Amino acid sequence: MAGSRLVRAALRGATDPLVVDVGYGASPVTTVELAARLATVRADVRVLGLELDPERVAAAVPAADPPRLTFGRGGFELAGTRPVLVRAFNVLRQYTEAEVAAAWSTMLGRLSPGGLLVEGTCDELGRRCCWVTLSAAGPALFTLACRPADLAQPSDLAERLPKALIHRNVPGEPVHALFAALDRCWATAAPFTAFGPRARWVETARLLAADGWPVRDDRKRWRLGELTLDWAAVTPGG
Repeated sequence: MAGSRLVRAALRGATDPLVVDVGYGASPVTTVELAARLATVRADVRVLGLELDPERVAAAVPAADPPRLTFGRGGFELAGTRPVLVRAFNVLRQYTEAEVAAAWSTMLGRLSPGGLLVEGTCDELGRRCCWVTLSAAGPALFTLACRPADLAQPSDLAERLPKALIHRNVPGEPVHALFAALDRCWATAAPFTAFGPRARWVETARLLAADGWPVRDDRKRWRLGELTLDWAAVTPGG
């Protein structure tokens, strides 16, 4: 998130640099790391971690560093705050696909002007992730992120698709076509394996862009195992 151009612009342009991490889980470790990473973008950033379970909130309080980092009870209503940035990871996977739009709408409705929502899913170690970046206008970007050395092929990431897409990975849907194209590009990029899995991932991203897919960012982000596209490329039913 700290490397996203949209996130950096929103955070730097905010009057009140408040960030909310919704549903951080049994441990606040990701919220603590989020605060540290975003502080490199804006030193006066404030991060609020929210959980519905009061026991999880109480367990997280020792990690707090007010006002930079605090914890409290809350859900999609964001505890009545008006943040410029919301992170919600591994939360909506517990809901049905039909409930996603309402959850997005609730969180987006609480953002301050120019704010963003980053919603997605990752594995336990954070080595396979997929997320959607949304503004008040709706979904804008779709990002895949991984440790390339852990992949047999890019479609391995399908198991970590956000709830809005995970049931859409079937023939005829754009996200299925994306993974098919990525796997083809990955196979074509096999000679780059000699230079390491990251080099192969970079070449895969380059080939995908050359094939006409709306790939964002550049080799600097690709080398981190990231790949961002316009949401329009994977819009369900699109």
